[in-house]
Amino acid sequence: MAGGLAALLDDVAALAKLASASLDDVGAAAGRASAKAAGVVVDDAAVTPQYVEGVDPKREFPMIRKIAMGSLVNKAIILVFALLLSQFIPWLLTPLLMLGGAYLCFEGAEKVIEMIKPHEESAHEEPAAAQGEDAEKKVVKSAIRTDFILSAEIMVIALNEVASEPLLNRALILIVVGIAITLGVYGAVALLVKMDDFGLFLTRKGKGSATQAFGRGLVKAMPKVMAVISFVGMLAMLWVGGHILLDGMHKLGFHTPYEFVHHIEHAVHEAIHGGIGSVLAWFTNTGLSLVFGLIVGSIIALVMHFLPIGKKH
Repeated sequence: MAGGLAALLDDVAALAKLASASLDDVGAAAGRASAKAAGVVVDDAAVTPQYVEGVDPKREFPMIRKIAMGSLVNKAIILVFALLLSQFIPWLLTPLLMLGGAYLCFEGAEKVIEMIKPHEESAHEEPAAAQGEDAEKKVVKSAIRTDFILSAEIMVIALNEVASEPLLNRALILIVVGIAITLGVYGAVALLVKMDDFGLFLTRKGKGSATQAFGRGLVKAMPKVMAVISFVGMLAMLWVGGHILLDGMHKLGFHTPYEFVHHIEHAVHEAIHGGIGSVLAWFTNTGLSLVFGLIVGSIIALVMHFLPIGKKH
């Protein structure tokens, strides 16, 4: 899905070039933005289906539509503040980006901790959406609040990549990027939550044993698919968060961690020539960024659990 979103952003860049010759570098910038935002995007797609768990199938699409509309409103609000910030206080972008990166590391580390030591009460909780209309509204509001944080990180990452563009160009690029990502994420979410229903339909109404068997396989596979997406989202959050922190520290003058990672990446690339060497070098950088993100996130999680706000969890 991250690759699909990257393609969407590349199309956005192509359209932008038609509007202004000054946007020749937007394609590359949008590609970098989409790659760095991949962790947030994948996690957004992995988290949202949990909000419609236990809901009447007829209510799934309406709930997802409400969350998607809330996401667009979130991005519009964030867009205004982000553009003002980049125009008048551009030096603040890197610290804010690092703050978002630290949040991603924290969330990723929390997921790792939850995998190692699950909360006992989580297995007995009934999905709020299954409790009635009022609970459904609360679930939608909760999803939109969560989306606000993720949308803020996506928009700031994208803005950071086109910060050198004129104000109008930045605004146009971010508007289309925000719409494309929202449609991509929630379109994918809608498909994911309906795949098991489609499997049940094939099982009951499908013509032929092969079609029915495929439907049963689809129903059985979807929980595993969602688990894989959630796991990939967790890793991506740690990787992206760690990379943002390393890059931000480098820009702020603290070069040692950044240079250490790139020194090892370069050594791998030099030791193994050709395409395989480039791939292994990328995985080296990604893996070290992930480890760094996990370390930082675990430290933040440890501190948070000693604070009153963290003891509620």
